[in-house]
Amino acid sequence: MPEPHGKPSRPTLRKSLGLFDGITILVGITIGAGIFSAPQIIAGFTESFTSILWLWIAGGAFIFIGGLVYAELGSRMPDTGGEYMYISRAFGPFAGFMFGWSQLFIIRTSPLAGLAIVTVNYFTYFVEHTHTERIAVALFIILILAILNYVGVHRAGFYQRLTTVLKVAGLMLLVVLGFTLDYGGDNLLGTSAAPTGTLGPIGNVIAAAFMVVFAYMGFERVGYAAGEMRDPRRTIPLTMFVGITAIVLIYVLANLLYHQTLGMEGVRTSRIVASDTAVLLLGPLGAGFIAITVMISTTGSMNGTFMTATRVYYAMARDGLFFKWLDYIHPVYRTPSRAIIAHAVWGTVILLFRGTFETIMAGMVFAVLIFFGANTLALFRLRRMGVGADGGYRVPLYPWTPALFLAGIVVLVVLRATFEWYNSLIDLAFIVTGLPFWLIWRKTKGKRSG
Repeated sequence: MPEPHGKPSRPTLRKSLGLFDGITILVGITIGAGIFSAPQIIAGFTESFTSILWLWIAGGAFIFIGGLVYAELGSRMPDTGGEYMYISRAFGPFAGFMFGWSQLFIIRTSPLAGLAIVTVNYFTYFVEHTHTERIAVALFIILILAILNYVGVHRAGFYQRLTTVLKVAGLMLLVVLGFTLDYGGDNLLGTSAAPTGTLGPIGNVIAAAFMVVFAYMGFERVGYAAGEMRDPRRTIPLTMFVGITAIVLIYVLANLLYHQTLGMEGVRTSRIVASDTAVLLLGPLGAGFIAITVMISTTGSMNGTFMTATRVYYAMARDGLFFKWLDYIHPVYRTPSRAIIAHAVWGTVILLFRGTFETIMAGMVFAVLIFFGANTLALFRLRRMGVGADGGYRVPLYPWTPALFLAGIVVLVVLRATFEWYNSLIDLAFIVTGLPFWLIWRKTKGKRSG
């Protein structure tokens, strides 16, 4: 139907995502490379599995509380854009712009590049590649996932469901076999070793905690696709409850298996802890099995980011706060196709210029935690403003529950800035690069309105 003045109606996002899609997006994004790359790093900062277990449980509880906060935010504002919408409505367009800028230029495109590298690293188990060939394969993976998301959210959603089921099944199969097979080795769960981290007792704990939080990240992106959910007020809260609970359980069991099989020293010195565990338990077939599981896991996480983060860029452009070119829904595929292209292109740039997983992922957690805090403060403000007050999910024990989450964020950010002040300044520098662009957009917008 034409709009007034003879303008054709704009295409809209297709509402095709249900509860299972929401859970697979959350689990699929969160279980990426963290459970395969973080345990060995965490072991270097701690001395026993007991302390590691408490870190994973405490991190899971922290993220679960965050999930409650984000469930209410998503229920109050069930629109495409997620965190960008919450921050913009609560604190104005500048805060929303800085969030969206950080998403595109460091927070979401860095994992896209980093996970592509991890995928290729495990692919080389089957086929050896030169460095140039590895980069080419990584770029090809990004291209394929971009095309998949470009041609329809239902196709990307199918791949997300498939990869989530396969990766969870693969991890759980490893756990079940690990706890039931008698491979002839000793139970090394009780072994301990002095930390190799050099940040001191408190600094080591904070560094380990940041890796735990990194492994749990992903829950906050469910709300990005709210505009494509059939019933977001119901889907988002249930997704948080079921998805985060499943992830905590999987992570605790996986770490229990790693340490029972390899011990503290074995986990600490391993470069691919899940593969080393599987090889010990299952023999040569174990390495291939885990390599396939990791590739499924990482590409599923990349796909989930394509399905969510790109909606932030589209929402910002729609509001006149980003490149106008991104304010576009494909008339046939009903996807934010240009935002998907931008996400793939910048992820490619990061991959080409930064090169390694460790370098690409450095600093992401610090930036994300800052915006976790901003979104928690947004919940307090949106409640006072009465935004979305009718119906929907409400955080239990308000205001104490979000206040506890906010306090945890402040502690982590302050301690990290204290013990690793130089790296923290670099992380902040990535965020503030958006300031001149904000001034340009405001000036251009003022001229148009004038």
